[in-house]
Amino acid sequence: MGTFHDDKHELHGITVVVDTDGEEILVGRCDDMDDERLILLDADIHHDGDDGKSKEEWVRRASQVGVWPRHRRLVLRLDRVASVRRLGEV
Repeated sequence: MGTFHDDKHELHGITVVVDTDGEEILVGRCDDMDDERLILLDADIHHDGDDGKSKEEWVRRASQVGVWPRHRRLVLRLDRVASVRRLGEV
């Protein structure tokens, strides 16, 4: 028996950390991912060094207290994504 989410990526609904090939790192709920793009919902973005925090410091803090979603929906090209991992694995 399937669900209406059968066509979604296995990370659908999971809060993930998305590191990019640049200075940005994002935390948001994965809606879907395919060969070309990643869609995040209720996401926030951090630029390395903002507020004196590195990417990893910001992610550690996000894993402890969460993030304030500043973007309802973000679409990222996969060629800009360096890694995707579950926030719970931090």
